[in-house]
Amino acid sequence: MKTLDANIEKQPRKLLPEDFTVTTWEALQPYFEELQQRPLESVAALEQWLKDISELEAVISEDACWRQIRMTCDTTDKSLEEAFAYFCMEIQPKLQPYADALNKKLLASEWVKNLDQDLYATYLRSVRKQVKLFREENVPLLAELSVQSQQYGAIAGKMTITVNGQEYTLQQAARFLEDSNRELREEVFTKTAKRRLEDKDTLDQLFTNLITKRDQVAKNAGFANYRDYKFEDLGRFDYTKEDCFQFHTAVKEHIVPLVKSLQEKHRAKLGLDVLKPWDSDAEPQGVKPLSPFQTGDELVNKAIECFDQLGPFFGNCLRVMQQLGRLDLESRKGKAPGGYNCPLAETGVPFIFMNAAGQMKDLTTMVHEGGHAVHSFLSHNLSLSAFKEYPMEIAEVASMSMELFTMDYWNIFFSNEEELRRAKLQQLERAIVIFPWIAIIDKFQHWLYENPQHTVEERTAAWVAIQDEFATGVVDWSGWEDYKAIGWQRQLHLFEVPFYYIEYGIAQLGAIAMWKQFKENKQQALDNYVNALSLGSTRTLPELYKAAGIKFDFSPAYVQELAAFVQAEIEKVSEEN
Repeated sequence: MKTLDANIEKQPRKLLPEDFTVTTWEALQPYFEELQQRPLESVAALEQWLKDISELEAVISEDACWRQIRMTCDTTDKSLEEAFAYFCMEIQPKLQPYADALNKKLLASEWVKNLDQDLYATYLRSVRKQVKLFREENVPLLAELSVQSQQYGAIAGKMTITVNGQEYTLQQAARFLEDSNRELREEVFTKTAKRRLEDKDTLDQLFTNLITKRDQVAKNAGFANYRDYKFEDLGRFDYTKEDCFQFHTAVKEHIVPLVKSLQEKHRAKLGLDVLKPWDSDAEPQGVKPLSPFQTGDELVNKAIECFDQLGPFFGNCLRVMQQLGRLDLESRKGKAPGGYNCPLAETGVPFIFMNAAGQMKDLTTMVHEGGHAVHSFLSHNLSLSAFKEYPMEIAEVASMSMELFTMDYWNIFFSNEEELRRAKLQQLERAIVIFPWIAIIDKFQHWLYENPQHTVEERTAAWVAIQDEFATGVVDWSGWEDYKAIGWQRQLHLFEVPFYYIEYGIAQLGAIAMWKQFKENKQQALDNYVNALSLGSTRTLPELYKAAGIKFDFSPAYVQELAAFVQAEIEKVSEEN
């Protein structure tokens, strides 16, 4: 692997004063106006102009990211929510028409044809897309959507239940669902279901409002529906909705039978005649749930050691983040749900947010988000901020591959050989089990936005029907139909980042292919991984996957091939003593 350094140095500003901070639109406006009016008399002038735009974008983007980070870390502080809302409502809408004007100025420049097309082609493709989609009337709508979608975190962050006299967030309480005590599992499941059902109508109303506004955005931009608009907005240049439908079919045909087999083995392992929803993550009597760490500090320190074993650069990425306080890992009341890695465009060192509660899935989340962080480090030195805005279909390869690469070093988390074997087995099974849920969420989103005028009752019926389409019939939900019918409300992506989910399926296939390569030639796989991620968004998706040494493919045949590979690996680990 080429020599890599995780010590990122913030580049000196050329356009803005070093002490400039984002406060009001009035303070920003002169910089946009100067860029809009600046003459571009040579290709060198054009390139410098692009670098100045990039600097301005990076400063604004990082400010917006910090507002969101602080708000999600503490949803109870109204001042943090107001600071985020101020940016969305008072700054972002006013800069968007200027951004559109700058895009048009770029495309109209006589020098644009002289730019290095190897470097700029995908960027220019994205700029043309932005110009095509921009509508003045959508500016206030998009601002409202930015603010309203974040209400989900505030609602979910308040959800807690009491177990054995102690209050837990739902993320913290989830660890009881792994306990071998079935009565405790049922109690926790019941309390969680009832608590979520309390906010059912609130979340339904919020979601209806979001769908109505999103549909209006699409219609304003001349699209038949929000799905078609969002495919363009997300830059899905390299695949179509029909490819997604093929993926749904492939999961149904080639993955669901494997999931059914895994569930039946799990039911037999637990010694149960009927597998209920609170049994899905349970351990048999006498077997303690896996506990890879106790505190957030222990989690990150072990993750650093684990990444060090993979390669010193990977460990140093997390080490630098730890030193700069760019981690908020433990679940607590008032914290938004979920987990993310947030790239910070100017200073370069990203921020990892998650809700750890000492479970095996938290280890997976940590190395997953750590993979995203590595991607942020590797792409930071690209010359324009826009080059670093890589497609999610490769971003998730970065994170999901790291889940599989690091398994070789999980003895850092599990000194007991049997626990280590169980951890690997859980990870491999998850690599398969995740596919039906991805297909369900994606298919549900197609339905939602093809039928934007639907009622809450129609939405519920569609969700249940799509879930049943991918069901194995092994888990018995009788008596809990009302809770099953709001299962989609647990998926924050539906509220906050619409149509972002099929990427996980595409990338999981990519990650499995990367892991297969890793098992055959570790160093070559890591070199390819680094090379692909270092390209940011300067290549198309097929080209980025090719740089990683894998295929950009999610056809039924490829799904079947990779699923068979994972199934064989599951059988190997299952047979280990």
